[in-house]
Amino acid sequence: MEQTLMLGVEGVRKTILHGGSSEMPRFITGTKLCDDERTVLDDSKKVGVPMEVVIGNMFKLEVWETLLTSMRIGEVAEFWCDVTHTGLYPMVAKSLRRIAEGKDPVDWHIHTCGMANMFAYHSLGYEDLDQLQKEPQPLYFVLELVKVEQPSEYDRESWALSDEERLKVVPLLHGQGNKLFKQGHYPQAANKYKEGIICIKNIQTKEKAWDPPWLKLEKMAHTLTLNYCQCLLRVEEYYEVIEHTTDIINQHPGVMKAYYLRAKAHMEVWNESEAQADFQKVLDLDPGMRKVVRREMQVLSMRMEEKREEEKLKYRGMF
Repeated sequence: MEQTLMLGVEGVRKTILHGGSSEMPRFITGTKLCDDERTVLDDSKKVGVPMEVVIGNMFKLEVWETLLTSMRIGEVAEFWCDVTHTGLYPMVAKSLRRIAEGKDPVDWHIHTCGMANMFAYHSLGYEDLDQLQKEPQPLYFVLELVKVEQPSEYDRESWALSDEERLKVVPLLHGQGNKLFKQGHYPQAANKYKEGIICIKNIQTKEKAWDPPWLKLEKMAHTLTLNYCQCLLRVEEYYEVIEHTTDIINQHPGVMKAYYLRAKAHMEVWNESEAQADFQKVLDLDPGMRKVVRREMQVLSMRMEEKREEEKLKYRGMF
């Protein structure tokens, strides 16, 4: 039986569509426009995975906490919320859609804050969200409360952590990546390192560039990025290694390991002069690497000679 309830919050109306059968928990199935057709913007049932809302954390609207904490497990309710509560929905929806697509919800604003990125490109990447951003309006949220878990009862992904929690999890991710690398599980190790990098970059965006806290985070990110590049070398993603190491070198030209890994990647894609220059830079920064560099240069010379012989035979056969 439908029942309309006021939640005691201005700009919100609740209609219970199906009552729950449990006690109120301690402390979602769609978003619709308030047009004649009740146009559906987002529906987690179509995705096949319930939307997760972390109370007190990111990628949600503040009003959702009020809505959810009024519900019982198993209850389905429709909430009308006016524009004072829905203005940020397009930004939140973009992150939630990226999660549903299996993408990192924060990767799109690691280098630029979300608002600046939006105004720079005049688009959130979704036409319906762009329209709602230009013309905010009330929304209906149809929610089903499926399950309530306490913080200690489930593993949260890195995007759902607070900054303090991210700082604590980075060394764990680093250690897990190292273990997987030693076991030869390079793609899995790369994912651990990448997750750690994302945690650090999200914290770093809140610090002033080149200040001591920012530089400390930058050093942590470089260590993980170089480990990530070692994984990429093993899975033959050489051009990506060149890209990441070049970024580090451009900002911090004294990082010897970045030159070494870039030299290895150049060697694999037959960039002889670039590899030689990077190996020489390794020697300039750390003379103790002389034996290692000499061996790598010998391998490079031998491989380039073999390549030239192969090309001679190839062209000889053509004529």
